[in-house]
Amino acid sequence: MDSAQFLYERFFPALFLSVSVETVLLLVLARRVFRLKAAEVPTGRIVFAGVLATSATLPYVWFVFWELLGGTVLYAPVAETFVLAAEAFILKALLGLSLRRAFAASFACNAASFSLGLLLCGP
Repeated sequence: MDSAQFLYERFFPALFLSVSVETVLLLVLARRVFRLKAAEVPTGRIVFAGVLATSATLPYVWFVFWELLGGTVLYAPVAETFVLAAEAFILKALLGLSLRRAFAASFACNAASFSLGLLLCGP
């Protein structure tokens, strides 16, 4: 499979699925769990934060960490730790969450998309 075919058949669908799952869950967490009011944090900002966080980190997981660690037992733990931290800092900066809440949101969103990816595509 050439690189263009790989991008269209694997990466872009994974990106779309991850962004969709994580952004919807982030919106639910922000409104229902963290009780962020629309007057404090507009819905558009939450959606932007979700799209940005996932879009900024998934290419690293798929391309950078795979190139460095792919096929080793370190790949998933290192890549997911990077994603957890990077997305938490993005959520903290854009939504004004405490670091604890930002990490909790990042963990929940990534656990959901990672689990769904495993369910749909296997390991």
